Amino acid sequence: MIIEELILILIAAAITNNFILTYFLGICPFIGVSNKMESAVGLGLATTFVMTLAASVTWLVYQYVLVKFNLVFLQYVTFIIVIASLVQFVEMFIRKTSPQLYKALGIFLPLITTNCAILGLTLFMVLRKYSFLESVIFGLGAGIGFTLALVLMAGIREELEFADIPEALKGTGITLILAGMLALAFMGFGGIISG
Repeated sequence: MIIEELILILIAAAITNNFILTYFLGICPFIGVSNKMESAVGLGLATTFVMTLAASVTWLVYQYVLVKFNLVFLQYVTFIIVIASLVQFVEMFIRKTSPQLYKALGIFLPLITTNCAILGLTLFMVLRKYSFLESVIFGLGAGIGFTLALVLMAGIREELEFADIPEALKGTGITLILAGMLALAFMGFGGIISG
């Protein structure tokens, strides 16, 4: 039974309650990095890693520090500090292992710190009273959904480079129309799995 619940949490976070296309969290990197597949995949994987790690670390900090010492009112500040620290770790790792990806991601890599999808993840996790394992699966699912949305958008935008688009819609216009169409498509999954 617990395996089924974990699978439902994973699928719900990735598809039916996709952070970008359902909750509209993380729109800045979604629009800014989704023009090339390589950078979309790189940022998606980095964000997935940060989301999974943030879910586990913030759950531990929340349960064993904030709740235990009656400091729950500090959860926003604490979660932001944890997320910022994790992003610095990821940024240093990518800079050392893949300088080309580091250059491709540019300013969007340090902006993972201010990505509201990650903060939203940690707050949803607390509101839904997930256990540690449920929180980790929720973070992984949210990261997979984030990556899925970025990759879908990047694939479509790369194909549109060869399309005959009216001049007035080129660039931002067509990107926002595509984002809206993807959001409508993902809204079709709404109600299938809740959580």
